[in-house]
Amino acid sequence: MSNANPLLDVSGLTKHFPIKGGFPIRRTVGAVQAVDGLDFSVAEGESLGLVGESGCGKSTTGRLITRLLEPTGGKISYRGKDITHAGRKQLAPIRSEIQMIFQDPYASLNPRQTVGKIISGPMEINGIEPTGGREKRVRELLEIVGLNPEHYNRFPHEFSGGQRQRIGVARALALEPKLIVADEPVSALDVSIQAQVVNLLQQVQKDLGIAFVFIAHDLAIVRHFSQRVAVMYLGKIVEIADRDDLYGNPRHPYTRALLSAVPEATADDVPARERILLKGDVPSPINPPSGCRFRTRCWKATDKCASEAPPLVQVEGNKPGHLTACHYPETDGTVPAPRLSKDPQAAA
Repeated sequence: MSNANPLLDVSGLTKHFPIKGGFPIRRTVGAVQAVDGLDFSVAEGESLGLVGESGCGKSTTGRLITRLLEPTGGKISYRGKDITHAGRKQLAPIRSEIQMIFQDPYASLNPRQTVGKIISGPMEINGIEPTGGREKRVRELLEIVGLNPEHYNRFPHEFSGGQRQRIGVARALALEPKLIVADEPVSALDVSIQAQVVNLLQQVQKDLGIAFVFIAHDLAIVRHFSQRVAVMYLGKIVEIADRDDLYGNPRHPYTRALLSAVPEATADDVPARERILLKGDVPSPINPPSGCRFRTRCWKATDKCASEAPPLVQVEGNKPGHLTACHYPETDGTVPAPRLSKDPQAAA
């Protein structure tokens, strides 16, 4: 998985949010283990998809990468430079190179500012004066994202959700970044608009060579957009691989369960893939299970899963770069093995 000279390299990344309690003295009584030891890298111009259930730590990971949150532990390297705990002055030169597209296009734009002001704001803050002036550059960016340059003086409330997200994309592109973290950029949009925004991001990546960390829970969209995919569960990466390899030969039981839930169109004479129904809810990140965090919902769990946390490694039969964190990885093969959907806790 590791690139020789990655643009972004993350090692052991951890974020614990403290829980305060007690009266009258507020003291730390616990911690929400939102992200707990992530290892991955992103090459220049590459798109890495980050998928998993709600609450697994995807968005927190995105905010850690962009340094909107301070990591509790681990290391974040950008172009070989350690930025894990870099201060404001140290981050200033690279702030423009790492941008973020936020999930909610309604909340991420200032309703009191015009589109021109919103998109030119990053240039103003960084003291950038493009050739021909900022207004000309903003109009060019509006055209790039498929909006009318004449919308320069309009306010966000005059646009639809899809158009607002395009404004967010234009703002992210204003400083010509090398890496964009897209935090579920289409989840708040109508299905009819989602494809337009995803195709726009794909075209932007192709034309400008920007690397993406694409966070989403829609597996179909991630497969369409990302070259590599990392699957998260309860703050940890359980599997990471090339897109086609992961979707065609998932080795972690959780990845199999996720993919079994994706709707698929089949002919009448072709048996439908059996759905894997997981029992129970995702455990609390305040007190995660010992060993493998997925073991409480896994049909293959044994005592070893409770006592030993499986490392994220390349297991036998995997292609190079296909890493899995499981003591009992699924059998090789492109077709998911049938499981008893009535009782997924039963032994395989």
